[in-house]
Amino acid sequence: MLALFSKIVQVANSPAPVFITGQTGTGKEICAETIHAQGNRAKGPFIAINCGAIPKDLLESELFGHLKGSFTGAIANRDGAASLADGGTLFLDEICELDYNLQTKLLRFLQTGYVQKIGAPAPEKLDVRIICATNKTPLNEVEQGRFREDLYYRLYVLPIHMPPLSARHGDIELIARHYLAKYATQEAKGFIDFTPDALMAINNYSWPGNIRQLQNIIRQAVVFNDGELVEADMLAIEPQSVPDLDVTCLRRAGNMPTRQLWQIERDAIEAAIIAADGSVPKAAKALGVSASTIYRKRDGWLSRAAS
Repeated sequence: MLALFSKIVQVANSPAPVFITGQTGTGKEICAETIHAQGNRAKGPFIAINCGAIPKDLLESELFGHLKGSFTGAIANRDGAASLADGGTLFLDEICELDYNLQTKLLRFLQTGYVQKIGAPAPEKLDVRIICATNKTPLNEVEQGRFREDLYYRLYVLPIHMPPLSARHGDIELIARHYLAKYATQEAKGFIDFTPDALMAINNYSWPGNIRQLQNIIRQAVVFNDGELVEADMLAIEPQSVPDLDVTCLRRAGNMPTRQLWQIERDAIEAAIIAADGSVPKAAKALGVSASTIYRKRDGWLSRAAS
């Protein structure tokens, strides 16, 4: 996350578009908000619009605005998201869901800086920095004919990828403690930390819903329970299927000649990792320890080998 934040600082003051990719729940909008807050447009507005959540026939009006009477139901003048973001940042979430015909109008806006409201006699000049995001692979959308190639190259200037939570093992406890403190304050609860078993459960889980899922589970634990420490059974973490360990492999480790305990432990752990197809978190879950324990023991083995 420190590396990611460094990239955010690098792009914050640039007027060029930023294209954020990553799975649902990885914090793409938070990333966009941080870019805005760190940049020279921080005092301007940050306007977010979800291109996949608005009906296709209303999206042009939501994005560019309209004048009263320009279509049925237009009972008053309305500024679109682009006009509202003038002097600041326009965040287009789920950009790959944008209707293909509307992509042409967005491209024209990006090329000229002018936007024309529905029913307006003339366009207006705007000063807007664009940040967009998607949970899809944008180049695949281009190849499949769903996203304009010229718009892709106009937007895909400063790319930032938000990795899934499962790939950010060292960040999980920090993020969990951050949200525990936040929700304990909001809910006026006395929670200050997690028990070791709760931390083990948090570290060993794959988090398919990423940060959003972690947030929800911690908030549920805070709301539905009381105390100073969050215990493992307070966390509504769904059980995960774990591959069966190769018993023959484990027996082989136990039938070897007498050795020091750490050597036997090392062989058992390595056998478990092999049986889990190289996944340390899955091996840790099968062995009933935290993944961080395995990483720590591996460091210890390397130290022994070096001495």
